[in-house]
Amino acid sequence: MEIGISGGSCVQRSILADQVYKEILARLMDGELKSGDPVSIDGTARELGVSPTPVREALARLESTGLVVRAALRGYRVAPLLTHEELLDLMDARLLIEPYNAELACGRADLPFLEALEHSIEDHRDAPNGPHFSDYRSYWEADERFHRLIAEQANNKFVLRAYESLGGHVHRFRLFGGLGVQDARSATEEHTQILQALRRGDAGAARIAMAGHICGVRERAMDEYERTDRNARNATARYVRRHGTARQAGPAQGLPS
Repeated sequence: MEIGISGGSCVQRSILADQVYKEILARLMDGELKSGDPVSIDGTARELGVSPTPVREALARLESTGLVVRAALRGYRVAPLLTHEELLDLMDARLLIEPYNAELACGRADLPFLEALEHSIEDHRDAPNGPHFSDYRSYWEADERFHRLIAEQANNKFVLRAYESLGGHVHRFRLFGGLGVQDARSATEEHTQILQALRRGDAGAARIAMAGHICGVRERAMDEYERTDRNARNATARYVRRHGTARQAGPAQGLPS
């Protein structure tokens, strides 16, 4: 993938950093970069044909949501998948923040905001949701856009920062690698219910609808986690039967432990 500067044209640094972020994110989501793998700033810059600066900015952004971790004098590494308990904690944090966002956004809802939400739901409904990130990327983007629009419309910069720091969508969607999106219909219906409450100007109903959605996501995420865990254990068992050792399987390859 070439995302560097060509033909002497000048690309804004923020745009370039965003492109680098998306490329690294795709590698993380598809498992090309596995848990514990180092992510070299200089090596990634050479590979993508960019300077180290946008790579450094992209990795800082990924670090803020816990997808990569940085150790002094050791650089960046891919973070492990969330444990079962961590995933539950993440969903509980979303349950604290996002219903509140929906309630605040309802009082500020205007026509452009409501239309933007409707478009995100349409994109969500029409997006493919196959097993690879390239298959479900547009689905993920529409899903994330819906929630971000509401968080931004709430107009509380501190709550927005808290929402952004969770990285809730990317952590959950890492579970979809090799499986594809499992709950597209349910999620779309729940988004629609939230939009209907916002259209009515019913802040209480908007809060309840968002809480119901997050609870549904939490329940489905647990099912997805267990399914991913079973697949990991089966893969380990197959490897052991074939090679007599589990050294190359399991968490070192980014599978849940």
